[in-house]
Amino acid sequence: MSWDSYIDNLVAQCGETNCDAGVIIGLDGGAQWTSATHPRGLQLSPEEGAAIAKCFKANDMTQFQANGVRLGGQKYQFLRVQDDKIVFAKKKEHGALTLQASKTAIIIARCPEGGQQGNTNKGVAVIAEYLESVGM
Repeated sequence: MSWDSYIDNLVAQCGETNCDAGVIIGLDGGAQWTSATHPRGLQLSPEEGAAIAKCFKANDMTQFQANGVRLGGQKYQFLRVQDDKIVFAKKKEHGALTLQASKTAIIIARCPEGGQQGNTNKGVAVIAEYLESVGM
């Protein structure tokens, strides 16, 4: 899948110690754009993708606040939202998530325990800004 190269680029932008996995999903419906078989691909169910996309599409993060962010069968505690398009979540011993929306996609990266989430945030922003610059 051609979108898989974005995961490699995401990890490179963050630094390997700051991002161990990522995924890109569609803003409309949450369908996975990157393949689940990528070695650094985050696993998520269609239901998890749809729930994430629904919150971002509606610009309503109250479901995250009430129920956390569910990804790969794990529940990450919602920490905060920034600029109505970036969400931060964390789960002890599973690391932290950064989720950022572009016009048509949501980029999700996981920072492992001990990594620098600030670098993960920057890497996710690079990918999101690039997608926005090409109308996505």
